[in-house]
Amino acid sequence: MKRTALALGLAAGAAAASALASSLLAEAQSRAHPPKGRLVPVEGGTVHLVDRGPEGGAPGAPILLLHGASANSGDMMMAIGDQLAQRRRVIAVDRPGHGWTDRIGERAASSPAAQARTIRAALAAVGVDRAVVVGHSWSGSLATALALDHPDIVSGLVLLAGATHPWMGGVAWYNRAASDKRFATLFNYTVATPVTALALDAGVRAVFAPNEPPPGYAERTAARLLLRPAEFQANAEDLFDLNDYLKVQSRRYAEIRVPTSILHGEADKIVSPVIHSVAIHRQIAGSHLTLLPGIGHMPHHAANEVVLAEIERVAGQASLAAAAE
Repeated sequence: MKRTALALGLAAGAAAASALASSLLAEAQSRAHPPKGRLVPVEGGTVHLVDRGPEGGAPGAPILLLHGASANSGDMMMAIGDQLAQRRRVIAVDRPGHGWTDRIGERAASSPAAQARTIRAALAAVGVDRAVVVGHSWSGSLATALALDHPDIVSGLVLLAGATHPWMGGVAWYNRAASDKRFATLFNYTVATPVTALALDAGVRAVFAPNEPPPGYAERTAARLLLRPAEFQANAEDLFDLNDYLKVQSRRYAEIRVPTSILHGEADKIVSPVIHSVAIHRQIAGSHLTLLPGIGHMPHHAANEVVLAEIERVAGQASLAAAAE
């Protein structure tokens, strides 16, 4: 009995120490990476977005940038947003539960459709009624949800290594644990933060492979905000739930009628170009597919000029379509 009590006491002490360390690390990251944009009130909470463009305004519809999993608006701004903002209005949003946007809707916020409603509300709040939507990775599902459920606000669509279809294999064990309501709180507040802190740099290299990450990527994009337990849980829920949502959503892609460009690295080991991008290209009439040799999961960084050119091409098509209305 004494040994059992001692073991339980040691385990409880270790958990408490880990929880304290997680809390301190999370607070440190929040202080180190404050919001860089606007905090926009919407129903149910607040959306953080970066809204930039040339002085005196910009022609055409704004460009809406939607980041992938384990990230925030800083990734899209670093890769393409700052360059686009020299000539167009650019809005980069932190998805619900990521960066500085509230987890509006709690677990239901893992749905691309629910996130699309939140994004639409944020756009309306800043006076945007139509945009060219650019979605990377997880946000392939969000960008297409916007085009399907809110076609009036989407004038063009650009998918970058987008997750658009169900896949075999599920998600990593830690995302299953972090999203399981039975022990998510314990896991996220004791295990996830210290382990992620140790593994983050290796994770960044794996996501970029076979390409190299830009110098200082994690710091420059505030990627370590993922170390906060609530954000880690939101990210895990998004990933764990996505497959089921896409089993339904992927049946509807033929409904999309806006100019669409699909770009995917042939060397992507995170999101399969065949399962996702090749498949959705076949479903969206008139879409343009670009497969990029030697490029992995981060084409907006590794094939920056190609991606920027495609965004400009789609924006031009969207402007012509708007003029013809």
